[in-house]
Amino acid sequence: MSTVIADFAVPADASAQDGTESPETRMRAAKEASREVARLTSAGKAAALHAIADALTASSADIIAANALDLARGAEDGIGDGLLDRLRLDEKRIDALAAAVREVAALPDPVGRVVGGHRMPNGVALEQVRVPFGVVGAIYEARPNVTVDIAALALRSGNAAVLRGGSAAKESNTVLVRVMRDALAAAGVTPEAIQTVDDFGRAGATAMMHARGLIDVLVPRGSAGLIETVVTESTVPVIETGAGVVHIVLDETAPLDWARDIVVNAKVQRPSVCNAVETVLVLRAAADRLVPEVAEALIAQGVTIHGDEDVRRLVPAAVPTTDEDWDTEHMSLDLSMRVVDDLDGALAHIRQYSTGHTESIISTDALAIERFLAEVDSAVVMANASTRFTDGGEFGFGAEVGISTQKLHARGPMGLAELTSTKWLARGAGQTRG
Repeated sequence: MSTVIADFAVPADASAQDGTESPETRMRAAKEASREVARLTSAGKAAALHAIADALTASSADIIAANALDLARGAEDGIGDGLLDRLRLDEKRIDALAAAVREVAALPDPVGRVVGGHRMPNGVALEQVRVPFGVVGAIYEARPNVTVDIAALALRSGNAAVLRGGSAAKESNTVLVRVMRDALAAAGVTPEAIQTVDDFGRAGATAMMHARGLIDVLVPRGSAGLIETVVTESTVPVIETGAGVVHIVLDETAPLDWARDIVVNAKVQRPSVCNAVETVLVLRAAADRLVPEVAEALIAQGVTIHGDEDVRRLVPAAVPTTDEDWDTEHMSLDLSMRVVDDLDGALAHIRQYSTGHTESIISTDALAIERFLAEVDSAVVMANASTRFTDGGEFGFGAEVGISTQKLHARGPMGLAELTSTKWLARGAGQTRG
């Protein structure tokens, strides 16, 4: 595997630590289990998820203890504040994970839902219905919450899950997977429906990417390097999730309080996540009015502003931008700010630098808003709202598999429906084709 991702820089062992299994063994077990999960009733899947949620809460002390080991190792390895924040689990976050699992359990079951159909002229009745993929694989780094989110969404949509969570969260993920498997067994559901290949190191990720026939769809979540590696090296279908070089545009009609509050929220509330704003573009006609006030509010929250020449004229504390700033997903209290001549300039900048994740405009000009919504080609495009709303939980999905920045099958926050495919059912009465 040609990746240079630090989180996966572990020995490429071909077998687990005890030498008794291989990644393929576990993926085959997941494939077998997926057939059983697909037969569960909606109530049966919901009950299994409630058992997982209860087990997570009951096991919070064990989870926090394992997470502390990961945090200590991550700090020692210097993985950075952004990844440490994503890695951290405390009682509040575990309670939130359990609550998200219960929310997923309460969502309508997508399996069996009729999405289309008609009767052919010869009388054959056609129905297109949602069905599980089978086995959903996920490769991600320093995100133990993803371990729970993907397992819960996979089960609710009738799938099994194979997880590769990376070395940074290995202790946390080991306990989380054990807790969830034990909960499934106690609920009378095969625990083989949740598998991890973490203990195979790099070889586990490589096996997942080449597991045609065992993994039906693979979702990478993490750094741009991780995602690029999975997309380019996989022989199984991949739903691409992208890095978040997220933009907010402030036009000449933007109310100061909206501009200030939305930009501060989008940057400061949780700067390490992919829907945090990284670049603010201010139309020249609004710069003198908005830039000083917005910058002052950001700096008061500890944000370092990387500004172009126009911004630095208005904000002496800003540091000069570099060409790399516009491409950078900071994942920290750093923000790039630029003054552009007009909306055309803002749209051109977004076309050049956006990763296709989320962009927002702050404006009261209806024509400018509609043009922005129509022309910006990202998974989520907003007007007068914080980019932090791009989230499966906020969108009402309970949790999310990831935020897809591709254009095939799924785009934006991915919930239950995005973990299903469809098949056609044909019901006839002896018809033959002439």
